Amino acid sequence: MFIRTQTNANRTYLLLVENQRVKGRIQQRVLARLGRLDELRASGELDRLLASLGRFSEKLAVLGAHAEGGAVTVGARIVGPGLIFERLWLELGIDRVLSELAGERRFGFSLERAVLVTVLHRLFAPGSDRAAQKWQTSYAMSGVEALELHQFYRAMGWLGEALAPPDSGSMGLRTRKDLIEERLFERRRDLFSALDLVFFDTTSIYFEGEGGERLGQYGHSKDHRPDLKQMVVGVVVDNEGRPLMSELWPGNTADVNSLMPIVDRLRGYFKVNEICIVADRGMISRATIAEIKQRGWKYILGVRMRRCKEANEEVLARAGRYQEVYPKRDDPKAAAPLKVKEVWVEDRRYVVCLNEDQATKDRHEREAIVESLKAALKAGDKQLIGNRGYHKYVKTTGSRFAIDEDKINAEARFDGKWVLTTNTDLAARELALKYKQLWLVEAIFRTAKSQLDTRPIFHQCDDTIRGHVFCSLLALLLRVELEERLALRDWQLEWADIVHDLDHLQEIELNLDGKAYTLRTEAKGTIGKVFQACGVALPPTVRSAR
Repeated sequence: MFIRTQTNANRTYLLLVENQRVKGRIQQRVLARLGRLDELRASGELDRLLASLGRFSEKLAVLGAHAEGGAVTVGARIVGPGLIFERLWLELGIDRVLSELAGERRFGFSLERAVLVTVLHRLFAPGSDRAAQKWQTSYAMSGVEALELHQFYRAMGWLGEALAPPDSGSMGLRTRKDLIEERLFERRRDLFSALDLVFFDTTSIYFEGEGGERLGQYGHSKDHRPDLKQMVVGVVVDNEGRPLMSELWPGNTADVNSLMPIVDRLRGYFKVNEICIVADRGMISRATIAEIKQRGWKYILGVRMRRCKEANEEVLARAGRYQEVYPKRDDPKAAAPLKVKEVWVEDRRYVVCLNEDQATKDRHEREAIVESLKAALKAGDKQLIGNRGYHKYVKTTGSRFAIDEDKINAEARFDGKWVLTTNTDLAARELALKYKQLWLVEAIFRTAKSQLDTRPIFHQCDDTIRGHVFCSLLALLLRVELEERLALRDWQLEWADIVHDLDHLQEIELNLDGKAYTLRTEAKGTIGKVFQACGVALPPTVRSAR
């Protein structure tokens, strides 16, 4: 039964009708004619009729009482994050892996729940473990109500705890978070047709305190905070952007020394036999390449064009025709223009990549620096002090500085270019496109360090530091899983909108006429699509609370 309208001679009438099946076809039968719509509105009869009907609907009564302030609000909890990410947490098997590894060890609290709260806190309101404990009091998640602050610290320490006995091989310290990464990979392994390509990069994360017993060291800071102790974090992702594993080293570890432990762990503990490592310029050295070749691994590595003599003097100097991968287009959404050229130096294969738009940008920036340098030289040599951008284009002539035209011309050879070296059989265009996927890792680092707020870190023990960082990896894993499910339906939603909308989906506890009810707030924005993509049903708008 429902209400419909009927218009005759510019007059609209309200009808109470029902559908009925007649000889296999649906027909509408008019049960009552309620009158002209304009007269019902003007007289107030329509409002009185709806109010009268509402007395027999518990749902409408509760909604009306809440809107008019006639119900007593007992409490409210945010339900969006728990409903969605607890489902993904379970389906990825993270809960089972944590419970299996915890085994018979008696913690006196749910360790798995403490880790879940920390991970979801990273996604929605990143901050310290102390903040996570306070944050969870406003959110509806099962089994977290009694968690205390010291239990969060114990959970982080357990995640980063060194295994006993420690690994004595070349792969160094083994921790519990390593086992979790490996078991999660094993659970998902059937989803991969072949794990044939992995991307690896590192970053530095600084500490506000001493930075643990061994991890916190002074080193090259990618955060531009050389005054603070730091650690080096490496992350490996697959070609779909899924985080696979992470490693932590003391802050004075050079990037070039971090690649081989990653390679060894992938083969030794992930049981991956055939794989190709894609890594950035900072990972490469002759010794590194020799080690990878000796282990029989494939690689696609960036080359430091300015520092590598062979790349600078031979590879870039070779003549040859470029192959176009992407043409130059006016569409701002189109892929950046890309050309590639293959160069062999004895048995070593290189690929020179050229982005003409970037080349133009590099040239304009250099010309602007040179023009500024000319003005600075006229004002006196002291103007050059402290400006590192000037240094690469000047030379000394006696006791004075002058512009070095040879350096300017030499720098122009690098405009818009990057060089790769590889031992694979992939075509040059494929190599360039695979290497560009390394930006997936860089995007993960940007997310982990800003949105997930992995830094700054206040923990004083290496174990809890490792656990703290590992929770960011789990948070990224959940985010990637959600984004993949949305992509399967061709839904491209802004992450900030998803977080905002889930964070505003609440359940409100009400008392009305001696009865308790739970009222769900309106599902707005991205909520509908997110719940559909995850196969989660929205709670009813109103239900009786037991």
